[in-house]
Amino acid sequence: MTDLNAYHYFEKRIGPFRNLSGLSEKDAEVVAQQIRQERRNFASQRSADYMTIRRKLEQKAYERFIAKGGKPSKCYPHYMTLGTCEWLESWYTEPEWITIAWDDLPAESVSFTYGDLFPTMRYSDDKPYRKQVYTKDEILQVIQFYGWPQEWNRNGEMGPERYIEVQVWDELIIQPYQGI
Repeated sequence: MTDLNAYHYFEKRIGPFRNLSGLSEKDAEVVAQQIRQERRNFASQRSADYMTIRRKLEQKAYERFIAKGGKPSKCYPHYMTLGTCEWLESWYTEPEWITIAWDDLPAESVSFTYGDLFPTMRYSDDKPYRKQVYTKDEILQVIQFYGWPQEWNRNGEMGPERYIEVQVWDELIIQPYQGI
């Protein structure tokens, strides 16, 4: 796989870049509770403390990205994958996706984790990419060394790494796609 485009998967009827982190704690919990009650997609399996954990992990990623020279314009990211990930399509009843080209991802506004932010920042094992946030240049080196999780762990049998996640820290990058 050499697809360096970023992909955002979403439920067609809801639309792209609907972000729980942009809501107040109360509103985010109401939406999260509705998702759990619907039991129609992967997100409905999230625990009751999901938003609390998510906000803490996003804060860690934010701080680590700034420490590496990132210039986020907001304190929480929008989520995408680097390269396609067929598994994410299975999360949705009617999956749809948006693609943003690598060259349209400003280095100061995007960070990466080797795997989803949740397991990457929470698992404690001997894998050196745990608890790491990478810059645009760094992720290319990581891919060269470890490969694409979408290829070597397609079924999730080798651990929680199923894709490389892109954290987009600037609303201007996704703005052209929000009305789709």
